[in-house]
Amino acid sequence: MEFQIGDRWIGSNHKPFIIAEMSGNHNHSLERALQIVEAAAAAGADALKLQTYTANTMTLDLHEGDFFIEDSNSLWKGQSLYKLYQEAYTPWEWHKPIFDLCTELGMLAFSTPFDETAVDFLESLSVPAYKIASFENTDVQLIRKVASTGKPIIISTGMASIAELDESVRAAREAGCEKLVLLKCTSTYPASPENTNISTLPHMQELFKCMVGMSDHTMGVGVSVAAVALGATVIEKHFTLSRADGGVDSAFSLEPEEMLALVTETERAWRSLGEITYGATELEKESVKLRRSLYISEDLKKGDVLTQENIKAIRPGLGLPTKYLNELLGRSVSRDVVRGTPLTWEVI
Repeated sequence: MEFQIGDRWIGSNHKPFIIAEMSGNHNHSLERALQIVEAAAAAGADALKLQTYTANTMTLDLHEGDFFIEDSNSLWKGQSLYKLYQEAYTPWEWHKPIFDLCTELGMLAFSTPFDETAVDFLESLSVPAYKIASFENTDVQLIRKVASTGKPIIISTGMASIAELDESVRAAREAGCEKLVLLKCTSTYPASPENTNISTLPHMQELFKCMVGMSDHTMGVGVSVAAVALGATVIEKHFTLSRADGGVDSAFSLEPEEMLALVTETERAWRSLGEITYGATELEKESVKLRRSLYISEDLKKGDVLTQENIKAIRPGLGLPTKYLNELLGRSVSRDVVRGTPLTWEVI
C-alpha cells in the first residue's frame, strides 16, 4: 500500500512523510511565515501545511455565549471564536508566496480547507493534496468536495468514533478519493502521551484498509517515533521558529532543532523495522566468534583428564559451545595441548 503526493512516496516501504504545520505561528507576519518555511525545509520536513479559512468562514462575529471560550483547560480561554480565528488565520494572498518558496526549497506545500470556498481557492493553486482537520472530520459535505478533486486526502481522526470515521471514509471514497491516510489524533492542545493511544494505529489500518499516521500534539518526538513502529507512514507536527515568540499554537509546536530530531529519529525507527528474522545477520557474522566457548586453561599431556580446573568457558568462540561442558568432563585429551587451545572434538 503506497502512493505519491507530488514527488514524494508514502507507504511502509518509504521513510515517514513529515509534515510541518505552520497554522497561526506566523504571528501575522509574512516575513516570519517565509522564515518558518525556510526552517522547515532546512530541518528536512517533506511538506509544509497551512490552514485556509477566514474568521467569517469559521464562525459568527459574536463574542458571548456559545461563541466565547470559557474552558479553563484551553490555551485560548477568554477569547471569542471569532477573535481567535482572526488572530490565527493565514491571509489567502500569502498562500502563493509561501507555496512558491516551498517549491523552490524542494518541499511540498498544501493546506487544510475549512469550507468549500477554500477548496476552490486551493485548487487554483494546484495543491497536491488536502488535509481534513479533526474538528471537520464529520463534515461529509466538505469531505465530498475535497474528494471530488481526485487529490490524496489526509484526515485527522480526533474525537471521531468508529461509526463517524466509517461515514467519513465512505463519503470520501464514494466521491472519488482513492488515496487516503487517517491520522491518529488527540484533540487537546497539548496532548499527553497517556491520552494518545497509538495502539489504535494498526487496528485503524486494518479496519479501514488505508495507510495511517499521526497528527501529534504531544511535546517532544517520542510519541511520533513510537507511532512509526506501529505502522505510521505520515507524521504531522505543528512548527514554529521559537515557542518563546508566542502565537496561537506555539505552546505545542516543535522548534527547528526538534523538527530535525523528528525527521532523523522517525527515519531511524522506520529503518529499524526490517523483517522478521532470527540468527546472525550478515553484519553480525564476524561477531559470532566473540561468543563464549570452551578452552584449555592449563598445559596438558596426552591422556590427561579434563576437569573444571583445566577447562574454562571464555571468549572467543572458536572452541566447542559451552553446552558440551558436562559431557567433556572426565574425558582425556588425545594429544599434548597448551594453555589457550580451543577445545574441539579432535582434542578428545
